[in-house]
Amino acid sequence: MTDDLPLTHEDIAEITAILEKSGYRELDLATRRFRLRVAQGEGADGGLTQEWQWAGAAGEAAAETATMQADPEAICSPLPGTFYHAPQPGAPPFVKPGDEVGPETVVGIVETMKLMNPVHAGRSGTVAELLVPDGTLVAKGAPLIKLT
Repeated sequence: MTDDLPLTHEDIAEITAILEKSGYRELDLATRRFRLRVAQGEGADGGLTQEWQWAGAAGEAAAETATMQADPEAICSPLPGTFYHAPQPGAPPFVKPGDEVGPETVVGIVETMKLMNPVHAGRSGTVAELLVPDGTLVAKGAPLIKLT
């Protein structure tokens, strides 16, 4: 292993071989220096894909998340995942502009790893605007709903 690369080509080849022989389709490995994601493609000739993120890139993402959380009027996502306005397709939304909410009011759900996590308002106010469309992939800390 060299000083500038966290893994050698042999390391990656070994990880890839283990993934191909396993029943898993994807591996996501994160350390404080890097993140490596290896995934098998679809079909017989799908192959494998690799995705790297260096520690510097993770720091930039953290700074972006901190910027997103700076709006005191916004209810932000507690987790990364897919944000939904309603408990199921076709159901009425949890809230809409003009609705009064309290700290315990559920204003949406974030689906993460097939788990539905409620998003609570966290404070009292009036829903001014829904900032993201239903079914949007959001980062942790992303503003979802603006209160007044």
